[in-house]
Amino acid sequence: MPLLEIADLKVSYGKALAIESVSIRVEKGELVGVLGPNGAGKTTLLKAISRSIASTGTLEFKGQSLHAIEPYNVVARGICHCPEGRKLFAELSVLKNLQLGAYLRKNSAEIDGDLERVFTLFPMLRERQWQQSSTLSGGEQQMVAIGRALMGRPELLLLDEPSVGIAPRLKGLIFDSIQQIRKDGTAILIVEQDATSTLRIADRVYVLEHGRTIREGKSADLAGDEYIRQVYLGV
Repeated sequence: MPLLEIADLKVSYGKALAIESVSIRVEKGELVGVLGPNGAGKTTLLKAISRSIASTGTLEFKGQSLHAIEPYNVVARGICHCPEGRKLFAELSVLKNLQLGAYLRKNSAEIDGDLERVFTLFPMLRERQWQQSSTLSGGEQQMVAIGRALMGRPELLLLDEPSVGIAPRLKGLIFDSIQQIRKDGTAILIVEQDATSTLRIADRVYVLEHGRTIREGKSADLAGDEYIRQVYLGV
C-alpha cells in the first residue's frame, strides 16, 4: 500500500478548474518530485493534500481518505506542509517559529530531541535561534520553514518551491538537507521549478501541465526524455 495515493484528483476555484486530473503515489521513505510551469496546479496539489482547499477524486494517506479531515488533523496523521513563501511568523524568533511546529505534541523530551535534529541539519539556525525571523536571509528563512515542518515529526513532508528566491550557495545546502531528511526515513513530496536539482535528488518525478499529469517515471528516465530535456532542462 502506498503511503500517499492520489487518483483523478480535481480542484476548482469557483468555476475555474485548477486541477483537472492528477494521479500520483508516494511510497514510504520515497522522495518524489513534481515539475511543471506556473499555473500547472503544483501548489494546488499540495494544498489539496493538506486539506486547505477542497477536492474530489481519490486522496488517501496510509489507506484512509483525507477528504473529510480538517487541516490540523492532517498534521496529526503525519503530513506536514512547508508552504511556498515560507509563511514564518516574522516578529517571532527562530526558536519560537520552530517550537510552533510541534504545537500538537505533548512529549517535551521528544520535542527537544527533534529540535536538536533541526539544529544538526541546519547548524546556522542554532547560532540564530534567538534572532527575529524577519532579519534572516531568504535561504535561512527557508531552513526555518523546513525545520518547523519537521518539528511536527511527519511521515510525509510536503515541500512547495523550497529553492525560490535563495542564493545559489544556500540553495545547494537546502537540497542537501532534503536528501538527508529522506535518508532519515521521512517521505517527501517536493514541488519545484528547478528541474535539474529535482531530477538529481528525487527517486521518481511527475510532470504537471494544465492541471493534468502528462509524464511520470524514474528520475533517470525522465532526465533522458527529449521533451523534458528541451522544455525543462533547456538542452
